[in-house]
Amino acid sequence: MDSKSQIEINEYSLQASDFLRNLSSRRSISSIQLKASGGRSVKELNSGELESKPVRHGSRGDSEGLNTSYKEINDEDSRFIYINNPEKTNEKFKFAGNSIRTGKYSIITFLPRNLFEQFHRVAYIYFLVIAILNQLPQLAVFGREASILPLAFVLLVTAVKDAYEDFRRHRSDKIENNRLALVHANGQYEQKKWKDIRTGEIIKVSGNGSIPCDMVLLSTSEATGVAYIQTTNLDGESNLKTRYAKQETQMKRPGEGKFDGLIKCEKPNRNIYGFQANMDIDGKRISLGPSNIVLRGCELKNTDWVIGVAVYAGKETKAMLNNSGAPSKRSSLETRMNREIIYLSIFLVTLCTIVCICHGVWLRNHKDELVLMQFYRKKDYSEPKVKNYKYYGWGMEIFFVFLMSVIVFQIMIPISLYISMELVRVGQAYFMIGDNRMLDESSNSRFQCRALNINEDLGQIKYVFSDKTGTLTENKMEFQCASIGGVDHSNGNAHVEGKDESVGYSVQVEGIFLKPKMRVKIDPELLKLSKSKHTDEGRHVHDFFVALAACNTIVPLTMETSHPSVKLIEYQGESPDEQALVYAAASYGFMLIERTSGHIVIDIHGERQRFNVLGMHEFDSDRKRMSVILGFPDQTVKVLVKGADTSMFSIIDKSLNSDMIKSTEAHLHSYSSKGLRTLVIGTRDLSSSEFDQWHSSYELASTALIGRAALLRKVANNIENHLSILGASGIEDKLQQGVPEAIESLRTAGIKVWVLTGDKQETAISIGYSSKLLTGNMTQIVINNNSKDSCRKSLEDALLLCKKLKIGSDAKQEGSGAGGSQLALIIDGTSLVYVLDTELEKQLFELSSKCTVVLCCRVAPLQKAGIVALIKNRTDDMTLAIGDGANDVSMIQMADVGIGISGQEGRQAVMASDFAMGQFRFLVPLLLVHGHWNYQRMSYMILYNFYRNAVFVLVLFWYVLFTGFALTTAITDWSSMLYSIIYTALPTIVVGILDKDLSRMTLLKYPQLYGAGQRRESYNGKLFWVTMLDTLWQSIAAFFVPLLAYWKSDVDVSSIGDLWTLAIVIMVNIHLAMDVIRWYWITHATIWGSIAATFICVLIIDALPFLPGYWAFLTIAKTKLFWACLGGITIGALLPRFVVKIFVQRYRPDDIQIAREAEKVETSRESHLAQVEMNPIFGHSRSFLRLAVSCLFAILERG
Repeated sequence: MDSKSQIEINEYSLQASDFLRNLSSRRSISSIQLKASGGRSVKELNSGELESKPVRHGSRGDSEGLNTSYKEINDEDSRFIYINNPEKTNEKFKFAGNSIRTGKYSIITFLPRNLFEQFHRVAYIYFLVIAILNQLPQLAVFGREASILPLAFVLLVTAVKDAYEDFRRHRSDKIENNRLALVHANGQYEQKKWKDIRTGEIIKVSGNGSIPCDMVLLSTSEATGVAYIQTTNLDGESNLKTRYAKQETQMKRPGEGKFDGLIKCEKPNRNIYGFQANMDIDGKRISLGPSNIVLRGCELKNTDWVIGVAVYAGKETKAMLNNSGAPSKRSSLETRMNREIIYLSIFLVTLCTIVCICHGVWLRNHKDELVLMQFYRKKDYSEPKVKNYKYYGWGMEIFFVFLMSVIVFQIMIPISLYISMELVRVGQAYFMIGDNRMLDESSNSRFQCRALNINEDLGQIKYVFSDKTGTLTENKMEFQCASIGGVDHSNGNAHVEGKDESVGYSVQVEGIFLKPKMRVKIDPELLKLSKSKHTDEGRHVHDFFVALAACNTIVPLTMETSHPSVKLIEYQGESPDEQALVYAAASYGFMLIERTSGHIVIDIHGERQRFNVLGMHEFDSDRKRMSVILGFPDQTVKVLVKGADTSMFSIIDKSLNSDMIKSTEAHLHSYSSKGLRTLVIGTRDLSSSEFDQWHSSYELASTALIGRAALLRKVANNIENHLSILGASGIEDKLQQGVPEAIESLRTAGIKVWVLTGDKQETAISIGYSSKLLTGNMTQIVINNNSKDSCRKSLEDALLLCKKLKIGSDAKQEGSGAGGSQLALIIDGTSLVYVLDTELEKQLFELSSKCTVVLCCRVAPLQKAGIVALIKNRTDDMTLAIGDGANDVSMIQMADVGIGISGQEGRQAVMASDFAMGQFRFLVPLLLVHGHWNYQRMSYMILYNFYRNAVFVLVLFWYVLFTGFALTTAITDWSSMLYSIIYTALPTIVVGILDKDLSRMTLLKYPQLYGAGQRRESYNGKLFWVTMLDTLWQSIAAFFVPLLAYWKSDVDVSSIGDLWTLAIVIMVNIHLAMDVIRWYWITHATIWGSIAATFICVLIIDALPFLPGYWAFLTIAKTKLFWACLGGITIGALLPRFVVKIFVQRYRPDDIQIAREAEKVETSRESHLAQVEMNPIFGHSRSFLRLAVSCLFAILERG
């Protein structure tokens, strides 16, 4: 990913003004003239730009579409801040105070709001309705308290968790709001709590202090008005940024005299990299930009103090407007689970319908007996005067029975499943975070799980969309070579400069030796040329390195060393490319040693030279270049420009040194083929009239509020033309450790890896080969077009080629059994402009789905998101996007799973991601190991919960059929309620967190095993219906074995109900135990402990005299038949499942089962090889296991 400079420097120092006066006589432009002419020119120039434009994924990085600070604003869309006058500022519109509140609830709103949020889950509403129905006298099946318990327990657990999290937020808010700041009042600075700060007040912040609100800088401790800030708390970037106070306010000090003025700025927005405003002070209007504002949460570094005026406070600060957590995504497994929930709901309605119909038939058949029959007596003959009971009639009785059936069978929809899934995900996240194999030791950063609801999606990924720079590569740039004046300086004679501490370039300033912190490979011949300024070639080299040292936004900082007389210069900047170029210039004797808002100082081979910074046009995605206007010591003015070759060659004067341009283009192609990042550098001398014209246009554009961005781009384009080429640079961005092996493992696992990068095509292809993304036997399809028609033709030709290759591949396979050719699609961002969001998308999708690898070059951030959407919207396959920078955020949020790399470009991608980690190679254990485990565990847990609840409901259903459809239950109310909470809940949670179907070593050794998740082998419609059939059989065995055993006995209902309760709990727990692969002590404790807990609970319930069934358990447990029934139910219910399971594993095993047997073989051979070989009893087993291993290898080779 290409870093972009975000700092706008439009400062004119007093020294620069003197320089301009000496350069030529010119008439200054007054603020009145600017206002008078500015209004007309702005309106004429931007009338067409004020129209809204839709954002398209195919857009070429349109700044207005991407950057909210570039929007056009007028008086209605701006706010007025009166400096040092908060009363007048807040007089007309009372702006937000500086108090912040991140807590969601208050004491009053917690209960209603939390319940409202929890009941967004439809299942909770279902159980609430059930609980309400059970409170009605006509429908009271269970005890009223017992019917509310499950839902109340789930709501209470969630509410306690939410309350604790919100308490922590409130506590943090209180600490933040009560921090103290120095605010100017009554002619002096007084301490004031942050929460009491108002817009318009002047605030002073001392060194290493935090900024309390968004404020425009008025003055700093540095005479030049520069301040250094660290934005780690805002965007995670640790590099220091420079911000500037205007010279017009820098010389003022609040308290030393009257200090007032008016700031007209845009309304609050979320863009932390943009700000535009004007400030009227002392009769002058000056422009303000992103370099003049410091944001809340930033820290002041290397600066004694700053003074600023609050423009945004509290919830209107950019930090608070961006205070949103990780994006909320829903697991695909949970989405598919809803389909089965609907099936279970239909099944529930079917059972209730059967019961109510049968009940209606029973009522019709016994209508003459209802007058005296218990529960249905129509007449009360207990008194002389006969009265009518409340009998509601045949129709209403059927309706009541239907509702009562819903209440009795309610746990068919498993409410406990939701809370179990949350707990399992928390446990899985704990082990993922604690995995030391995903610990980045270089940055000491662990894996982060920022979204707990999509863990299982990691086991089903089919497409991985990856950024290149900083994701596949280290984003630590190293200067490798340069083409200067048409001469290639990339020979093999380079060595590391400064390898010996006693050598290397250094400069002496006031008795202190300054040396660059980073060592760079230098070419001795090029170093020699850099000192030969009197030759043509030497002048080219001189001008080239001056441009490298000056055309940037780098800030030089000094660092102490062990030698008191030696200090290191560290170059801080937002772009690693710029850092590498400035370090290279320093190593060749062009050392940047000072930067202020108005000038820079470069030491050129021991001679300190001062260059006046007259203006700078920042990098943007439209121009793809940046430029600086410098006043040189020889009183000349030059514009220095650097940028991507595609944008630079269009503004270079081809009539000047055409041979040099051709040579440079050839060198660029060579550098790109080596995987180097390239930049082209050009320059032009400015005449006095050209500078005057640029200066006036720049002043007019930079003070405009309406259309400022468009005006500044136009001014930049007017000055950046007819350049003379100086040369080009080649920078290496090395691959991260383990990237080639990781990509190979992912591809072996059946995952398609796409790389989306902003680099040029040759660079991307070279990285593709070095990372093993591209191989020599791949057929490359390159689409590089500049029109829609040519894109259509290229796509059609590519599809035709795919068809021919497939036919040839099929013929080859029939003849020799060999595999076919693999395809790699390489497409650039220009082509995507004409493909995305058009009818050509379908052809691109068809083509890309036939390719093994897709490589997209020169793509904008929105195009990255569009490519992800292309696959996501047209297939059911799971997508994963991984990146490290701000331009990857849209892609990360678009994908089903987004992963942020905490790298060199800050934490924007991390903050927008679902998961975060330090290195790309960690993707292999994350997906192939943890993803596989999470998917297998969660799939099994969902099916098990369906089975566990359905078997209980079916036993109740069979009982209803034998008791006149009266909806009485043999199982006590409390046992029904505790079934999903205590009796069976804990074992499935523990197994869902800890069980492992295969070891880590096996999963990493055979990546093909990951395909089980892609094919959804562990959770699908077939498995659901097989589970339901098994459930049906087990319920029959559980109900009818005791029924037949006690058919003619005098056993009471409560006793046989206890038998059914215990039998079901034992059956479902042993069912779970049969499927456990890895046993731990906690697994044993929960499974067998749950059975023991059930016995204890049943005993306690029956020992309470105020509950029905008093002492029933002890009565029936004394008989041998009771224990015989428990054993018979367990064996009869689970024997068919056991037989089928053994048959499938023996004769129709899947890849997972074969790999598991191979693990057993490996373990057996390592520990008991001698005993096994001597014992003939194991002969048959060894034959089977050898067969399993052979099958495994055959399947893996086939995969």
